[in-house]
Amino acid sequence: MEQEYNSINKKDDSQFELIAKTFMGLEPVLAKELTQMGADNVEIGRRMVSFTGNKELMYRANFQLHTAIKILKPIKHFKAQSADDVYNRIMEIDWSYYLDNDKTFAVDSVVFSEEFRHSKFVAYKVKDAIVDQFREKTGKRPNISVANPDIRLHIHIAEDKCTLSLDSSGESLHRRGYRQESVEAPLNEVLAAGMILMSGWKGDTDFIDPMCGSGTLLVEAALIARNMAPGLFRKEYAFEKWNDFDKDLFDDIYNDDSQEREFKHKIYGYDIDMKAVNTARLNVKAAGLTSDIIIENADFKDFKQPENKAIMITNPPYGERISTPDLLGTYKMIGETLKKQFKNNEAWVLSYRQECFDQIGLKPSIKIPVYNGSLECELRKYQMFEGRLRDFREEGNILKTEEEKRAMAEKHRFKKNREFKKRLEEEEENEEGDIRTFTFHRHDIDSFMKKDREGRNMRRNREDREGKGYRRNDKESRGKGFGKSFRKDDDRQGKGRRDSGNKYKRFSKNNE
Repeated sequence: MEQEYNSINKKDDSQFELIAKTFMGLEPVLAKELTQMGADNVEIGRRMVSFTGNKELMYRANFQLHTAIKILKPIKHFKAQSADDVYNRIMEIDWSYYLDNDKTFAVDSVVFSEEFRHSKFVAYKVKDAIVDQFREKTGKRPNISVANPDIRLHIHIAEDKCTLSLDSSGESLHRRGYRQESVEAPLNEVLAAGMILMSGWKGDTDFIDPMCGSGTLLVEAALIARNMAPGLFRKEYAFEKWNDFDKDLFDDIYNDDSQEREFKHKIYGYDIDMKAVNTARLNVKAAGLTSDIIIENADFKDFKQPENKAIMITNPPYGERISTPDLLGTYKMIGETLKKQFKNNEAWVLSYRQECFDQIGLKPSIKIPVYNGSLECELRKYQMFEGRLRDFREEGNILKTEEEKRAMAEKHRFKKNREFKKRLEEEEENEEGDIRTFTFHRHDIDSFMKKDREGRNMRRNREDREGKGYRRNDKESRGKGFGKSFRKDDDRQGKGRRDSGNKYKRFSKNNE
């Protein structure tokens, strides 16, 4: 059914449809955040959660959600069989509600359809329809601005179903604003926050990341522990340029610290690389969280049993974007260190390769599938205890909460949706570049290994026929990464509103 919403200029408290986009595997966490925020009609989809709310909720979703990367406001749902259909449906919208000739706009597109093979072509048809309407009515046209448009539009096509939305966020929400520098292959802020929220930690114990890199998990943990909005460091949102932007309402949201809480514990980060340590310290200082976070230069193998109750969440190298001289040895060391030096605590490890998890040598109590960029990873929980499992349970302890059992059930949903993999190559071109902190090339490893085996068998048969009696040893070629691509995170420099001296008052003081 075709629906259209022309409400951007209406200053009321009416409810409207919204879509929060996220990474594959984080949908349940995002849905829980939205429910706690007061959203209605929350429904989980693939890499998105739909909900309804008013203007205040839309502002809060952008400002306060830890696991969203975009907040979209649909303005038209329709069906289209061709590019001309898209053009005609877009022409039906009265664009004077949203634009005038003095404003710039940009169009982003995501397409999963046999009829529409190229997402950029769809974006061009949307642009053409808007420009042609203004030319017909006014004789002039608004301009396109890819870098910093006044209005951002997003069209999503799944087969013949089309949704045109206003992008209320602008830059991906993972770009918090506190990251001043980065190390190779930094962990995405949204994924880091999702890992912490999935663990259930809310600041009730110490927090440790023994391989902290640029400190993303540390900062996200501090924000969650203190219940601080991740949007505090952002310089702007796309909705601030909308015709109906309510400055006073957003000022109230931005300056409301009534929900923040005291954090009585500590967050510890360690890394063997001194450059990473310095980078993490710089980012922590930019976030104004140096009183909560302690970062030291140390090797994980030298880790000692903490004095206080603690949780450990870490993201070791996978051997894909970054590696170590002895990758499997690193994971073996992780398992041995946890067993000897992290008793009566819980550890969460995010990784990609099964052989790496095998080297840890510990039985996980929960495995949660989640995508880190293109990689289908798992976040595994290790409940460390002394003695036998039977004794542990008899003392009233549990390995899995009911919520964790539900999270485990998501693994079945993941496997049912493996067609997601087939779309990754197409999706690379469709999605905005700022959603991930690195680019990637996905290879079908199963297909690769199958062809490799067939090729070796053919060579062996040929060699046997030729009487060579020789078989090549291919063991060294197995288990290596099948290609990698990396782009440094290019977050804007600066500390956001808190140091910008603009109209938002809350963080005008210097906390350092």
